[in-house]
Amino acid sequence: MGNLLWDVIAGAAVLGVLILMHEWGHFIVAKLCSVRVEVFSIGFGHRLWGMKRGDTDYRVSALPLGGYVRMAGDNPSEQRTGAPYEFLSRPRWQRFLIAVAGPAMNVLVAFVVFWGIYTFKGAPIETYLREPAVVAAVPENSTFAPGIEPGDHILAVNGVNTPGWEDVLTQVGNAKPGDSLSIAVLRAGSQVTLNIVIPQGQSSTDSVVGYPSLPPVVDEIAMGSPAEKAGMQPGDRIASINGKPVVTFPQMVDEVRGSGGRSIHIVVSREGKDIPLDITPMHTMTPEGQMAWLIGISGNTAETFERQGFVASTKDAAAATVNGLRQIGGVLAGLLTDKISVRDLAGPVGIVRLSGQAAKRGPLTLFQWLAFLSLDLGLLNLLPIPILDGGHVLMLAIEGTLRRDLSVAVKERFVQVGLVFLLGIFAFVMYSDILRAIQSHSH
Repeated sequence: MGNLLWDVIAGAAVLGVLILMHEWGHFIVAKLCSVRVEVFSIGFGHRLWGMKRGDTDYRVSALPLGGYVRMAGDNPSEQRTGAPYEFLSRPRWQRFLIAVAGPAMNVLVAFVVFWGIYTFKGAPIETYLREPAVVAAVPENSTFAPGIEPGDHILAVNGVNTPGWEDVLTQVGNAKPGDSLSIAVLRAGSQVTLNIVIPQGQSSTDSVVGYPSLPPVVDEIAMGSPAEKAGMQPGDRIASINGKPVVTFPQMVDEVRGSGGRSIHIVVSREGKDIPLDITPMHTMTPEGQMAWLIGISGNTAETFERQGFVASTKDAAAATVNGLRQIGGVLAGLLTDKISVRDLAGPVGIVRLSGQAAKRGPLTLFQWLAFLSLDLGLLNLLPIPILDGGHVLMLAIEGTLRRDLSVAVKERFVQVGLVFLLGIFAFVMYSDILRAIQSHSH
């Protein structure tokens, strides 16, 4: 019960902040365009609390599942006076700016959060990238890493000194299939030079130089994932997969991705006991936007934060924002191409649970989650679906092309179709959310 209450509080706080900023974006631009804002509400339904300042009633409503800004004259089915302060009396370009201001504010919030993290905490760097490049293991039966052995310390690649894994991965990553690499390694106290040709079809630097040493410990498990359904828990140490010992987390990743969807037998160590688990991977999209076989876990990789200046923080924050938008765009593209199922999406229950998990991990993780969710909210609202901001933009584009306003009947039908569609999606995602929560609780 305590965990549930914590999740609800964290979820309500995160969603409340993001909805507030989204609606504030609409509010600010509406005011700048001289549109009268009658209601600024967090939530829908019955008014629980509020205050009126000027023409605007600022309120908190009963259903905290969203929010809205109601402007004078924004409902085409209601009687209008034609006053210049009414939304529909303003030029289309101003109505367009008001519609996109909410999503734009969400993107800006994410950027500011990332910038704050990079400026005051530092840019997160996986700790192993700064550590000496000592090979923990090599891919089994690999022809891509001839001569590389576990325990080798990589000193240089093509004559360039490589004091850490980051340097090794940079040098190898710049090579193309067919290129020859000269790799100097320290082995048993003696320096050995290996000549390796990058083969056609080389898929990762692991195949060339082996795996770094990363603890094979489970950090996070996705809700409803194969790993969660099988009973895997955060903190589990992966001892073996299909009878093969696992010494570093990337070994597990490659084994799962190379499974072809066949069930894999994993033994994990938990509180001094070996626990066998049979897990069938699912074919879904990775954070990089590629389709792969996954079981829904991430490793416990230590991070180091490196402080940097204003300009570097700004560049990194912009890059993180763009990367987040690309990841979300990849998910949306996967939905349209049927590579990802709607049932895999997180609805309100999933968001609440993930918010609680992020809050438990500390303020940094919570702010990172808030930034990503802000991008998600902004991009989803730009989808050309009636009722969403993107639906308003689509309607304005149609009217601009026709050079006339659509009839009230057409606009009402447009909104009705969008409402039915969104309610259907919401019901389905909510059902999947609750089902995953029940399945998770049963393990």
